[in-house]
Amino acid sequence: YNGSSDLQLERMNVYFNEANGDKYVPRAVLVDLEPGTMDAVRAGPFGELFRPDNFVFGQSGAGNNWA
Repeated sequence: YNGSSDLQLERMNVYFNEANGDKYVPRAVLVDLEPGTMDAVRAGPFGELFRPDNFVFGQSGAGNNWA
C-alpha cells in the first residue's frame, strides 16, 4: 500500500490479503477454459500479484462457442 489515508488502509482487507512485509495480494480467482491465457497472465508484469493456487483453467478452450 502506498498512501496516507488511515481509512483506506483500514479497509484494505476487503479486496486484499496482507502477506508478510506490508505486501498485499488481491483476493481474486482467475478462471478460463484454456491454459494459454493464464500462462500469459502469470508471465506478464502482474503475474506475481496473484497466488498460484487462485488460477483455475481447463485443458482446452470453448472453441468460440458461447452460451
